[in-house]
Amino acid sequence: MVQTAEQLVSTDAERYLLVYMLAVLIIVTTLVIVFFMVFQKRKNKLLLDKIKQQQEFEEEITKAQTEIQEQTLKNIGWELHDNVGQLLSFASMQLNLLSTQVEEHLKEKLDDTKDVVKQSIQEIRTLSRTLNNEVILNIGFEKSITNELDRIKRMKFASAELHTKGDKVDLKNKKHEIIIFRILQEFFSNSVKYSEAKNLKVTLHYLPEMLKITASDDGKGFDLDKVVKGSGLINMKSRAKLINAKLQIDTKPNKGVTLKLEYAF
Repeated sequence: MVQTAEQLVSTDAERYLLVYMLAVLIIVTTLVIVFFMVFQKRKNKLLLDKIKQQQEFEEEITKAQTEIQEQTLKNIGWELHDNVGQLLSFASMQLNLLSTQVEEHLKEKLDDTKDVVKQSIQEIRTLSRTLNNEVILNIGFEKSITNELDRIKRMKFASAELHTKGDKVDLKNKKHEIIIFRILQEFFSNSVKYSEAKNLKVTLHYLPEMLKITASDDGKGFDLDKVVKGSGLINMKSRAKLINAKLQIDTKPNKGVTLKLEYAF
């Protein structure tokens, strides 16, 4: 059949209308997709900004807590050295004076008491130094660890040793030295109080771009999944997070405790 002119015009109009509707549909769909992508991008940015703000807030809280703890430790160190140390020194002088006046059979007991007082004075002086940041920075990172291990060994351990591997690299950020030392000090404190260990070992492994630290005791250990997370574990983890260090605690009942810390230079 031959189409009339009117039918041809009607067919062309329908085609144009269909093309027009398809074009409008594509444009609307594209606008919706673009709008959704822009909205999603903005939403993700807001979420990231919120997460970043939360992280910065938590970091500021941790920094503030760390600074307060450090100032508290420093004040305790001063009190131990200036007040308790002076009292013990006065007691030592009094005992020396008294030793010249007592009978011979009492001198041996008096001498034992004098020795205990002298040891107490030495322990307090050593402890006060480990609580003072300026002293730690002055004598150095490794020497501070050695002094702390020596102090602990005198208390109860059969051995407390520091080993080093690799070429020594000085930490550029001295505040980070203090934080790492406090983490180790917290680990030592937990070993003394809870582990019933006899031996304590620390290894500093210097690598070109990283310091790997391993501290371990041979104590009774514990079940990490069941133990209540005390302030010691929380403090170690929060301090490690503050310097972007990776901290891991490995332990099992009757298998001792091992701390592993990785700090990138």
